[in-house]
Amino acid sequence: MNYAAFSKRLETISAINITPFDEETRRIDWEGLEANIEFLLANGTEVIVPCGNTGEFYALTLEEAKEVTKRVVEIVNHRAIVMAGIGYSVETAVELGKHAQQVGADCVMIHQPLHPYITTPGAVSYYRNVIESLDIPSILYLKDAHVSDDILFSLAPLDKCVGVKYAINDLPRFTETVRKISAAFNIAWICGTAEKWAPYFYNAGARGFTSGLINVNPGISQGMLQALRDQDWPTVWKLWEDVLPFENLRAKYNAGNNVVAVKEAMEQLGLRAGVTREPVDPLNEADKKEVTNLLNAWGLLTT
Repeated sequence: MNYAAFSKRLETISAINITPFDEETRRIDWEGLEANIEFLLANGTEVIVPCGNTGEFYALTLEEAKEVTKRVVEIVNHRAIVMAGIGYSVETAVELGKHAQQVGADCVMIHQPLHPYITTPGAVSYYRNVIESLDIPSILYLKDAHVSDDILFSLAPLDKCVGVKYAINDLPRFTETVRKISAAFNIAWICGTAEKWAPYFYNAGARGFTSGLINVNPGISQGMLQALRDQDWPTVWKLWEDVLPFENLRAKYNAGNNVVAVKEAMEQLGLRAGVTREPVDPLNEADKKEVTNLLNAWGLLTT
């Protein structure tokens, strides 16, 4: 594989698809999943990430996670890159990763370990063991500000390490890391905190960003990506102003609204999103009303 060329293809929007659950059984609504993926593809999505956090990876059994990845690969059918989320223990991450490559995923995104006790050398070992156990490329997900970016200096030289989803909103730290890591390595820098932070990260070197909003309003997400590429800053900031209230709503309650706000917006638009699983509750009535107001402001509701 030409890892440099593959890495370049990640400089776009990484769409974190939702996992729809039936309201009564809390089981996965597979027809709803297909509808969600087809919606993303119809709106120009180039990278789809099953088993991401907005896909409620943490609430899936291992068998469900495997089946979600398998079905997304089948639905996408080479129309976009499929970046399968994997994680938990090293052995579990490798198991999920090998399953992903077996069913045809193009690459994996390795979630940062959830263990409360973590050291930088230990994290390096974790990621390295997973990367070297797989034949397909890996993208690292960094979210814990307490873990040093030295992880990246150790892992960037690996050929199969092709990208970093950076979700630590420390712009000076991110800028310094990008500038220190050789451009010769095959690293696609991806802003892991979506449209709200994408303009800032773009200027520091992240040419792609993740999005949950794209499941609701792909026009804003795609418009921001194009405006960033064109360096059309008036448009960037206009779209940023449109996005900000929704992303702030998702960030409420220590980001407890992250997924359920997306699902509520989809449901109000007639898209199949279903409910969330525990430990996330439905939106309260005030937050539901705010979703309605935002959809009206975007011109997406017809009634």
